[in-house]
Amino acid sequence: MNINQFNIRVYAIILNKEKNAVLLSDEFQLNTRMTKFPGGGLKFGEGTLDCLKREAIEEFGQEIEIIKHFYTTDFFQKALFYDDNQLISIYYLSQLKEIPQFKISEKPHDYGKEKNGKQSFRWVKLSFVSPEMFTFPIDKIVAALLQSSKF
Repeated sequence: MNINQFNIRVYAIILNKEKNAVLLSDEFQLNTRMTKFPGGGLKFGEGTLDCLKREAIEEFGQEIEIIKHFYTTDFFQKALFYDDNQLISIYYLSQLKEIPQFKISEKPHDYGKEKNGKQSFRWVKLSFVSPEMFTFPIDKIVAALLQSSKF
């Protein structure tokens, strides 16, 4: 294994205080079903906050308000899909600027036929969030941190 690149990902922990819930993204990417927080890859020349704002527009077509930093990976994590990459993930507590204008599903992976690029969103009550719900190791850690946080 010859790791020689960083893969930096930026994610939003979008809270809905009225529902006491967090927004999750169910996706089918790289021929894999995944549950994660909304967000994605940092592009060269882009700051982390600009990345997250861009990802929100790309993923669900709405602006978010970034409240504060929540967590950054503090251990070595090899990227799961790229052999030569070290993954660094950065999470920000956020909220939607307006009520959702996109479909909110009641069930996981509610995007129809499994095809790369498919995505659906759902609110999950913070009291029900658990590491087991998530696909990726760093998201699992963030889920555990959410369980112990007070909002």
